[in-house]
Order: sequence, then structure tokens, then C-alpha cells
Amino acid sequence: MASEDPFVICNELYKIFKVADIEVMALQGLDLSVREGEMVGVVGASGSGKTTLMNVLGGLTRPSAGQVIVDGQNLLKLSNRELTTYRQVDVGFVWQQGSRNLIPYLSALDNIKLPMTLAGQTGTQVDKRARELMDLVDLADRYGHKPIALSGGEQQRVAIAVALANEPKLLLADEPTGELDSVTSDQVYNLFRRLNRDLGLTICIVSHDPLVAQHVGRVVAIRDGKLASETVLRRRKRKARPQDDSLASGGLQEGWEEHFEELIVLDSAGRLQIPKAYREQLAIENRVEMEVTDRGLLIRPAQNLEETSSQSEIQIEQEIRAGDNGAGGGLLSRLGLRKSAADGARGRGRK
Repeated sequence: MASEDPFVICNELYKIFKVADIEVMALQGLDLSVREGEMVGVVGASGSGKTTLMNVLGGLTRPSAGQVIVDGQNLLKLSNRELTTYRQVDVGFVWQQGSRNLIPYLSALDNIKLPMTLAGQTGTQVDKRARELMDLVDLADRYGHKPIALSGGEQQRVAIAVALANEPKLLLADEPTGELDSVTSDQVYNLFRRLNRDLGLTICIVSHDPLVAQHVGRVVAIRDGKLASETVLRRRKRKARPQDDSLASGGLQEGWEEHFEELIVLDSAGRLQIPKAYREQLAIENRVEMEVTDRGLLIRPAQNLEETSSQSEIQIEQEIRAGDNGAGGGLLSRLGLRKSAADGARGRGRK
């Protein structure tokens, strides 16, 4: 059961990468809040910023600006040593590629022991903890198997056990089912749900899978480095309908049904992103009109765009290009005539 208290808080988060002389803004003022014990999916197109967000939450990269707080710790204020401890103890990672999750020459049990050893743990409790985690992910008969002897699904389950070795409160999974078939993916998602329910883990899963909403409590979509929308599971009253065993008496059956609903997200400055499909359907360009109605806030395409400054600028640019191409009556020729007339008037005034 998720707590109402925020466990992860991202406020006006920016991340700028510099490649040669080009700056790429991966995160552009992203706001996000995740409750303790919540299981959240993060979706978005390639380059939208979702993996950058995971790296920031995991302490693998520092944001350029903004605020990111995980379990009361402001990651921007942690020293390098403190950030290393955070990565070792407070957060667990599961990656898409098995080679990134597991050491190929170590057994499954030894892979789980490794993060505990690196964190300074020794003694029999390390072996005991590793065996408990193998049992937890239903691989009690695979203690001595190396990754090459495990199936893709088994490798990911061992990887989840490795991520849990130091008992983190936050688990980050980046495309954990990207290389698995649908049946094995369902098994991995079921394991995530069980860990979330039984251990109270806060879990964030990055995925391209559009069906991820079926496996998590909430899905947030990132677009152009900002939070654009979220999909939540809601319950609504089902319409009454006749049932087979009550047709004779005309009885009607009522109940509740679950459905997914997509909500547009407002950031801390009150900005929202209108989905591209809606903009194309309604022919929305660079201006809209807003009106408060009895039913809420109405957003519609702006009228008389030719009177706005931006459209005037566009017209000027078009006419300049027309003039450059030798078309008669262009803006430049008109401006030239007006300038000559104005110069002549000023000259007559001086006389």
C-alpha cells in the first residue's frame, strides 16, 4: 500500500549534455512526485529524457539545475562519497542487458553476494541473505548456475535479486523486459508487483511497452524532457445490464469496472503539453484561446492569427524570400518605395 507522503520529488529538473560544441537539453524543467511504496511506469519516445531521469534518480549523473529529493536526501547536495554510498545502499538497478546486470564468470549466488561485499558486509549473513533472495525470486534450484546457463527470464530475476542485495528502498528498472517474450515479461512484472506489495518497495520502471499500464499503479509520460501526461487506473460504475439468470424477472445487474484514464499534467508553472495528435486534429498551431466555462477550461485554436505579431513575422519572412526570388511586389520593394517617399518628404520639409 503506497503512502501518501512523497518519496521521490523532482522540481524544475534540468539536465544539459554537451557534445562537442553542441548543448543538448535532455530534461527541461521536469516535475515529478512518487509516493513511498508506489509502483510507477515511465514511458516516452527515444530521446524524450526518461533514461536520463532514471540516471539522475539513481545518482549516476547530477542534474544541471533544479531539485531532486529521494527519501529526504537532496541528491544535488551529496558529496561524491555520499553519492557512492547512496548508489550502493539506497537504490537498486535492473538494466535491459543481462551483461550489464550480472558478472558472467560468477554464479548466481556469487553475483548477489558481490554488492554486499562491496558495501563492506562480511560473514555468514552475506551467504544467508543471498540464498534468501534467490528463494524470493523463485530460483532456489539455480544457486550455482552461471548466467550463460540461465534463460533470459531467469537472468532478469537474478538481476532483481542483485539489485535488492543491500535492501534498497528504491528500485529502478530500465527496460527490464525489452529482450524478453511476452510470457516471460509477465513473469518479471508479476515479480515486481509481489516485491512492491510484500516489501513495500518504491519501484520506477522505464519502458517502451504500451501495455506497461496493466502492470503498474500509474504511468507517467515524458515528452521533450518534461512530464506530459499520466495514465491512472480508475473505477467507475458499470451500467446496469440484464443477466442470464434474471432475464425472466427483468432483473438488472450493477457493479464497478476498472478503466485507464490519461490525464494531462500541469507543471509547477502551470504549463501543459497538448498531445500532437490533438494539435493535428484541431489544426492548432502556435496560439490557442482559453475560456472558462461552466464545465471547466476550454482550449481552442486561436482565430485571426494573421493579426498576431508572430504571423506578421512569418508573412514578412515569406515576402522577403519572395523578393529574393525575384518576385514582383515583394516586401523589400514596398519598403524601398516607402523609404524613398519618406526621404523625399523630409527633404521638402528642410527646404
